[in-house]
Amino acid sequence: MTTAPSTDFLCGLDVASLFLAGPFIQLLDPATGEMPEHARAPFDILIKHFEARGLAVHNAHRREAWGAELMRPDQCTRLDQDEIRKADVFVALPGFPASPGTHIEVGWASAFDKPIVLMLERGREYTFLVQGLHTVATVEYVEYTDVAEALPELDLALHRAVSRHRETTRTG
Repeated sequence: MTTAPSTDFLCGLDVASLFLAGPFIQLLDPATGEMPEHARAPFDILIKHFEARGLAVHNAHRREAWGAELMRPDQCTRLDQDEIRKADVFVALPGFPASPGTHIEVGWASAFDKPIVLMLERGREYTFLVQGLHTVATVEYVEYTDVAEALPELDLALHRAVSRHRETTRTG
């Protein structure tokens, strides 16, 4: 039997919220205007995982009812930026092909000096700036084939990113 990893490290690190980013508009079904179940599943798994650990999860996909209640650009842009600024940590699936909106959000998280975890689908090629982001920001990478199977590794990466970021902040 597999048990969930301990979340004590989150409490000890004062992590209460995260922003979960990933492709959105490009995943909407043109016929329904909503994300199909297969596109929604990774985000749903991650949201439930983090919320089960007591974290408040900010996520545009869920906030906008998986496409059924899309916000206007002037609304969602400011709200996403504000939620990223307020979040303790940032987690993203950059998308393949690259999601322009997600890449902007990754840039905001880096500019706001957030600990970042990027989930990269195994076997995909990502932009050089995604690959090299760790040289200018506190970033951990998690390669995955199946999001659900990568959750233990994601928890460890989150712990490493937050711990490293806190250490850098104290000594820097």
